[in-house]
Amino acid sequence: MNSPGTREAAVETTSEQQIRAALNRHWTASASGDLETEHDIYQENVICDYPQSGERIHGRSNLQNLRGHHPAKPAGFTVLRLVGSGNLWVTEYIITYTSGPVYTVSIMEFCGGKVAHETQYFAEPFEAPAWRDQWVELTRK
Repeated sequence: MNSPGTREAAVETTSEQQIRAALNRHWTASASGDLETEHDIYQENVICDYPQSGERIHGRSNLQNLRGHHPAKPAGFTVLRLVGSGNLWVTEYIITYTSGPVYTVSIMEFCGGKVAHETQYFAEPFEAPAWRDQWVELTRK
């Protein structure tokens, strides 16, 4: 999953290479709906925060059950960028639901090779205002 902003594996430590490999397995499993592999990356007592809704999920089993019972199963999943070093990693990605895309940022903090804390931000696309036209390039239509 090399993409813009991704550090070359040659400059990563062995631990960072292991984390990147675990993240790649996680995002691939997320895209395919493999809940077991998707949640293998988390510690049993992981905490996952959704700041926009004010929710905190305690524990891997609660996180897996929450995602497994989502009424709008994702129709697609695209990782745009995966960056990090040490124990802090950030992934920008798009979840495509039947209602459309949701731009998402996941911030994962690792401890002992597993995610101890994750914070996720979700945003729906919006139209660019005309007043900015002279300073911007539109990247999607």
